[in-house]
Amino acid sequence: MAPRCWRWWPWSSWTRTRLPPSRSIQNSGQHFSAQEQTPQICVVGSGPAGFYTAQHLLKHHSRAHVDIYEKQLVPFGLVRFGVAPDHPEVKNVINTFTQTARSDRCAFYGNVEVGRDVTVQELRDAYHAVVLSYGAEDHQALDIPGEELPGVFSARAFVGWYNGLPENRELAPDLSCDTAVILGQGNVALDVARILLTPPDHLEKTDITEAALGALRQSRVKTVWIVGRRGPLQVAFTIKAARPRKRLMELLLRTATEKPGVEEAARRASASRAWGLRFFRSPQQVLPSPDGRRAAGIRLAVTRLEGIGEATRAVPTGDVEDLPCGLVLSSIGYKSCPIDPSVPFDPKLGVVPNMEGRVVDVPGLYCSGWVKRGPTGVITTTMTDSFLTGQILLQDLKAGHLPSGPRPGSAFIKALLDSRGVWPVSFSDWEKLDAEEVSRGQASGKPREKLLDPQEMLRLLGH
Repeated sequence: MAPRCWRWWPWSSWTRTRLPPSRSIQNSGQHFSAQEQTPQICVVGSGPAGFYTAQHLLKHHSRAHVDIYEKQLVPFGLVRFGVAPDHPEVKNVINTFTQTARSDRCAFYGNVEVGRDVTVQELRDAYHAVVLSYGAEDHQALDIPGEELPGVFSARAFVGWYNGLPENRELAPDLSCDTAVILGQGNVALDVARILLTPPDHLEKTDITEAALGALRQSRVKTVWIVGRRGPLQVAFTIKAARPRKRLMELLLRTATEKPGVEEAARRASASRAWGLRFFRSPQQVLPSPDGRRAAGIRLAVTRLEGIGEATRAVPTGDVEDLPCGLVLSSIGYKSCPIDPSVPFDPKLGVVPNMEGRVVDVPGLYCSGWVKRGPTGVITTTMTDSFLTGQILLQDLKAGHLPSGPRPGSAFIKALLDSRGVWPVSFSDWEKLDAEEVSRGQASGKPREKLLDPQEMLRLLGH
């Protein structure tokens, strides 16, 4: 019989995660002559990595001009589309990004997909330097039988659905089942579990989409299992400072092996909604319903740990466990994708090969954020990482390693886009959309009602 390696909580005991305090980065100490030309710099991506990179460049070079290109019509990336709606305090960083975008030395161009509407080489021809900060827009596949069944979704798509990412607005997950299983034990997994179990009336004053809120009101999900290959000491999510990680780990270790007493068993049975962590379990197969038309469970291989320290890995014991469920959400990681054939890309690591943010063998091309280091860390991690890339770029600029002479910047790119029928969305355009979202949310007491349809957005902007 497989050992008991799980932990159960009633919904009322949920502990919200918090980001760690931000870390500071020392001033680069670089000084530039007022007689120097205006460096034209392009940043691809308007999430935290893109904006923090732009912020550093503008702060530490008094003449630099930074243009930010974004494939979505709206800015802010995962701050808008990834942060859970019940964590509005994390989204306050948008205020800082807005100040950056409003600088007279910064411009935002949304609705421009680099690699499709304009190539990276064309950007390199137009700017002194180009920084790739486009993040990780795909998810890691499970690569197990049954992954294609209805009822199986990536956590990334599910998060995009309730956060208003246009490409996920038609997701329509079926929440009529009793039990959901989330594969992975990172912050995204906890966010998804919390949204599934939070009473809808606690979410109706957030910026969650109305479609998602309506679906959650009809949801019958009352149990969520969060499954991980390894043990409680290896969980990836961050812990609220008020509940020290060491103490939490002690509780998890103890309850992973102890049988619940009579009172505890009764408490679990009476809970209307509950969630639990299941350790030492690795997905083997999504089990189909009798008619084969949808997911009805997940087969988990029981694992044990081998190795020490960073070499520790989970290996199967040979035992398996079938866990009934009607919804399977894969949260085993995001991954970046190649953006352009001219840019080197490591498909195994899912990053652009680089040395301290300098793209290997492509002078004048840089990267920051997840596409630089992989999809790890929180917003403050990305801030520090992006500041470092900005610092490296400015060092290269001062050392004369970047192209000399003037570059046309956005004037050249806008002419190209116009000839190709692409209509860029400016930051002032975004502020019009922002005002419309806020206005639509006021009627129901929400901070905003997000616009989901790109065509509707363009119509509102008169295009």
